[in-house]
Amino acid sequence: MRVLFVFLDGVGLGEADAAVNPVMAARLPTLLGLLGGRRPVRDEAPIHAVGATLVGLDATLGVPGLPQSGTGQVALLTGENAARLFGRHFGPWVPTSLRGLLAERSVLARAVRAGLRVAFANAYPEEFVAAVEKAARGPGPLRAAPPLAALAAGLLTRHTAELARGEAVASEITNDGWRERLGRTTVPVIGPEEAGRNLARIAAAHDLTFFAHYSTDHVGHRGSLADAVAALETLDAFFAGVLAALPPDTLLVVASDHGNIEDLRGGHTFNPALLLTVGPGHAEFAAGSASLVDVAPRILRWLGVGGGGPPRE
Repeated sequence: MRVLFVFLDGVGLGEADAAVNPVMAARLPTLLGLLGGRRPVRDEAPIHAVGATLVGLDATLGVPGLPQSGTGQVALLTGENAARLFGRHFGPWVPTSLRGLLAERSVLARAVRAGLRVAFANAYPEEFVAAVEKAARGPGPLRAAPPLAALAAGLLTRHTAELARGEAVASEITNDGWRERLGRTTVPVIGPEEAGRNLARIAAAHDLTFFAHYSTDHVGHRGSLADAVAALETLDAFFAGVLAALPPDTLLVVASDHGNIEDLRGGHTFNPALLLTVGPGHAEFAAGSASLVDVAPRILRWLGVGGGGPPRE
C-alpha cells in the first residue's frame, strides 16, 4: 500500500454560490467525476462516492481567530495542535518556536525513520538550499512548512535537473514560473496533465510521496474570480494526469490547511478545510479524519508506522 499526499494551500468547503465561490463556476470534470457529479461545497459534505470520499476538516482546532498557514500546516504535517501550542493561529510562515516540532514530528521525518521510501516531489531551486546552508541563523528563504519538513527529513533533493527530467514537479504545477521568473529555460514547457503523470510516476517508486501546491491560496488572496477559476481548472487537469498514471495500490490523500479560495470576499475563512481521499480504502481513511491533526497520524498508521495499518476489506 502506498500513499500520495497532496497538500493544497487555502482550500475550504464554502457556499454553493457562484458569485463568491469559484468552485461553483469552474469546469472540474475530474473532481465531479470522482464525486458523482456533486461539487465540493459545505452543504454537500460529506460526499461518499464509489471511488472517493470528501469531508471537511476543522481548521480552527479550538483556538480563537482565523486559521493561518503557518500553524495550520504544522498541524496537518505533524498531527499536533500547533495553534494551541503557539497560543494563537499564525502565518503565513512557520513560527520559529514550532520549527523543532515540525522537524522532529512531521509525517515525512517519521516515515523516513521507519525505513520507508519517502519522496518530497516538489522541485526547489538549488540556490534556496545553498542559502539555507550559508545562513548563520534560521532557515533563510525556506519558511513554509512543507520545504522545512522536507529539509529536516533529508528529502529536499529535487532541483532544476530533476524538474527538467520530469523527476520533480513545480509547486505551481506547470514549469512556467521556473522558465519566466527564474530563467530556467532548460526545463520543458509542460501542461498540468503531464505534470500530474510525472507526480504519479514518482509515487510509484515510493511508499509515501508528498507534494505541496500554493497557488490556490495566492489567488484566493487576490480576490479575482477569473484567476481563481483558472487555478482550479489547472488543478483539476493536474489530478486527471495523476489518476491516469497512479498505481492501483496507492491511496491519494488531498488535504488543505484552511479555507480561502472558496470565498473571494476577504481572504482566509472559518470554513472546513478540504479532505479528499481517492482509491483503495478511501472511505475508511476519511471516516477517521475530523480535523487537521488527524491526517498525519492516519497516513502513518496506513503505512504501518507506529503500529497497525490500513483496514482490510
